[in-house]
Amino acid sequence: MSELLNPDHIDFAEICVGGQFRSGAGGTAPSIDPTDGTLVADYGVAGLDDVEEAVAMGRTALADPAWRDLKPHERARVLYRIGEAIEAHAEVISALQTRDTGKTLAETLALALSAAGTFRYVAATLESLDEDLTAPRGPWVTMSVHEPIGVVAAITPWNSPIASDAQKVAPALAGGNAVILKPAEWTPLISLFLARLAYLAGLPRGLLSVLPGPGRVIGDALVRHPQVRKVAFTGGTVTGRRIAQIAGTKLMPVSLELGGKSPTIVFPDADLDEAIAGVLYGVFSSTGQSCIAGTRLFVHESIREAFVSRLVERAKALRMGRGDAPGTQMAPMIAHAHRDKVAAMVDAAVAAGARLLCGGKVPLGEFAAGAWYPPTIIDNVANTDTICREEIFGPVLAVLSWSDEDDLVAKANDNEYGLACGIWTRDYKAAWRVARRIEAGTVWINTYKQFSSSTPFGGVKNSGLGREKGRHWIQSYMNQKAIYWGMSKDPIGWG
Repeated sequence: MSELLNPDHIDFAEICVGGQFRSGAGGTAPSIDPTDGTLVADYGVAGLDDVEEAVAMGRTALADPAWRDLKPHERARVLYRIGEAIEAHAEVISALQTRDTGKTLAETLALALSAAGTFRYVAATLESLDEDLTAPRGPWVTMSVHEPIGVVAAITPWNSPIASDAQKVAPALAGGNAVILKPAEWTPLISLFLARLAYLAGLPRGLLSVLPGPGRVIGDALVRHPQVRKVAFTGGTVTGRRIAQIAGTKLMPVSLELGGKSPTIVFPDADLDEAIAGVLYGVFSSTGQSCIAGTRLFVHESIREAFVSRLVERAKALRMGRGDAPGTQMAPMIAHAHRDKVAAMVDAAVAAGARLLCGGKVPLGEFAAGAWYPPTIIDNVANTDTICREEIFGPVLAVLSWSDEDDLVAKANDNEYGLACGIWTRDYKAAWRVARRIEAGTVWINTYKQFSSSTPFGGVKNSGLGREKGRHWIQSYMNQKAIYWGMSKDPIGWG
């Protein structure tokens, strides 16, 4: 790719309908930099007519032999090229995403490279994806094949643009589908940029649309549309339940990656330096705006005082600053409204008797204009308190203690969510024993917030349905069909 796309030369007031970049029927809306409240860009907002046109263009593209008849390895070439385009633009994407979300450049660069890796992994998996010749049970040759579902709606969150987009768009395209991507209202710029890269890389027209707009309008229309055959959603549990209800009336498959209230468990024999660093990273990286954040800390009572003292000291030393400033660890939150919601939850917990160990106050001075909130640690709480039950989605950690393993497991599991868990111990038998008893889709042992495209990810209970990543990722965007070849010399003996 000889020349990179420059976001400064892109009109973000244009939405993408099947590869056509034009004004949306919903007008425009502002994307605000949460660092200081300034305008990043006015972006295009889709309307209901745009939804209808995107679905129609997707269906037309699916019927076109230029896509329909491609062999898997030929579709994989398109995905490889998209991955290469993302990687070539990684620093450009990182800078744009930092402006749009406030995140640190280190995090946004990692997200961009993750997205490129997702497209490459999915392409490689597609090239090596075999169908099954099943064991004969009669005078037939039987086989199982997979075919495209059709038009897929991908609804993605604001906390990890480009990476979340790739985790839905790549496997859906690999399965031979058309995709309509509905990004979060707070962070649509990267999704619009991704569409331009995909078409620049040779994706046939019609196969990808990006429709920014309110979830209650555009998201709802996509979920309800009779020609949308699957919805892949990452976001809040309340919205996820609503999508599941609509999908039930349509008998439509969904994948739902929802909220979390993940426990982090520290055993008395843990390497304390590693555990403290891991706990801090698990809850305060991304300014706590992560569904997998380890927000409930269970520390063994024999080391609690020493561990928490050191943890608070390290938390106070975390560097708050602009996302584009070197060394920043804690960037602003996504928006003032979200910051205020987090602050209100902390204030309510303190009013109910929780004790602030650090943070807990909206900063002033140089941070007054932005959506800032400091790393916050509280104790004197019970596992039944609201602050320990509900997802905060901010940099807030609640400290609890434990002494009995059975009681620990019961409390860790006593929550409506089941997304992730962290365990810190040198005892591999204890780690295995507790990991198997925890109700969660992912358990990290002596590490946290690490991902691999080859390893399935998802939640249990109210944390979601289905899995992303792994070798069966593509097939979750396909319909399975059985084919029987009759081999008997004799006709069916009936009639």
